[in-house]
Amino acid sequence: MTKHRCDWCTGDALYEAYHDTEWGKPVYDDATLFEFLILETFQAGLSWITILRKRENFRAAFDLFDYKKIAEYNPQKIEALLENKGIVRNKLKVKATVTNAQAFMQIQKEFGSFSDYIWGFVNNKPLKNTVNNYKEAPANTPISDALSKDLKKRGFKFVGSTVIYAHMQATGMVNDHEVNCFRYNEV
Repeated sequence: MTKHRCDWCTGDALYEAYHDTEWGKPVYDDATLFEFLILETFQAGLSWITILRKRENFRAAFDLFDYKKIAEYNPQKIEALLENKGIVRNKLKVKATVTNAQAFMQIQKEFGSFSDYIWGFVNNKPLKNTVNNYKEAPANTPISDALSKDLKKRGFKFVGSTVIYAHMQATGMVNDHEVNCFRYNEV
């Protein structure tokens, strides 16, 4: 018997594997939260599958998303990244990654962890929506609006409400699996 998946991922093995093992699974680890945040910021204006296909290139280019290293990137490293054909070579997004790493560490200092900070926006418990078709899922919510606004106030870039809502979905802060998807009750 075939498992029913959310319709957005069907037909592409990489997408299906991501859906089946990662998307919507609650993430509390700061390093993983940072990786998803950076990938989501690069995804702004592009499709997620484009980013997913380049994910390993991003990992290699950005020192496995080690935010402590990224926070120290100098102009030469930024230029090298802009020459890397394996990633999205958007100068503003590359520079924002450095800024976001620095702001990420400031939040860690203030809250003890980025996880404690971000999960506080959903009272430390995943929100479970009732989505029959992925097209019904919202692009943003009042919570993603508030989180986006707070991140921007703290110096983050490319963290609009839609980007933040996608981050919330990816990291399991909100469960937007379709109700008939096999993952809906698993995450």
